[in-house]
Amino acid sequence: MIDHSDRLRSRREGIYQGIGGLDLYYQSWHPEGKVRAILAIVHGLGGHSNHYSNLVQHLIPKEYAVYSLDLRGHGRSPGQRGYIKAWSEFRQDLGAFLQLIQTQEPGCPVFLLGHSLGAVIVLDYILRYPQQAATLQGAIALAPTLGKVGVSPIRVLIGKMLSRVWPRFTLNTGIDISAASRDQQILAAYAQDTLRHTRGTARLATEFFATVDWINAHAGDWQLPLLILHGGADRVALPEGSDIFYQQVNCTDKLRIEYPGAYHEIQSDLNYREVMADLEGWLEQHLSSEVVQLERGSAELEFPNS
Repeated sequence: MIDHSDRLRSRREGIYQGIGGLDLYYQSWHPEGKVRAILAIVHGLGGHSNHYSNLVQHLIPKEYAVYSLDLRGHGRSPGQRGYIKAWSEFRQDLGAFLQLIQTQEPGCPVFLLGHSLGAVIVLDYILRYPQQAATLQGAIALAPTLGKVGVSPIRVLIGKMLSRVWPRFTLNTGIDISAASRDQQILAAYAQDTLRHTRGTARLATEFFATVDWINAHAGDWQLPLLILHGGADRVALPEGSDIFYQQVNCTDKLRIEYPGAYHEIQSDLNYREVMADLEGWLEQHLSSEVVQLERGSAELEFPNS
């Protein structure tokens, strides 16, 4: 594990308004000097914005700022644990979060990263709002839950049956915590994490599966640079799901890396340094391409007849 003490002094936290006026929590970390780019993170089911310290510690010295929110019903944000009325709440909350970032860091390139359920939120947002997504530099999906998931079929069936008549009905997801990471220190920290929860409601279940179906049906419309990172031994979000989606994406600027033996919390697994290096390389490649485009644009403005 990385020593976090020296580089978290630039941490900030705040509240922003999601859909319906709900006050949602977020936090951010900044380098001491110039910010070259921003990584905005959307966590998974039951998680929260504290789960990505390895990303923060790796990217801050590279002059990236990192923003991370707590979804409604998660972490420090209000709302029934694991409940939404409709998936559009997640989508619009994310849109408001990105507006906040662009207001605080005007003109700075933004990459959007989603993990697990958060990756589904990110992919849905980008496909639903292509004009707004065009302002992003690229998207990263960590262990996206796009296929079979590690929840028992009985729990899924109960959720579907009760969604209309009792949408707030709550069940434990039953996901085995040992499937998160091969790092025993990470598992011990998760077990003691009071902000983490393992709850899912009937309405969330039906909205989730409907959204995954819609994403897969519209994968061919994808236009943004895309990076997918997935553990080959992920039992929570089976890697076959992200591979099927990846193959359906027609955009040529795409990359999928599968790590043999890695588990679901790929940013906190035993091979996290390899994951961080691959992520940084992809970010740098797409940041460099933006700089080249800006320089070319400036040259064309300065010498329009050349």
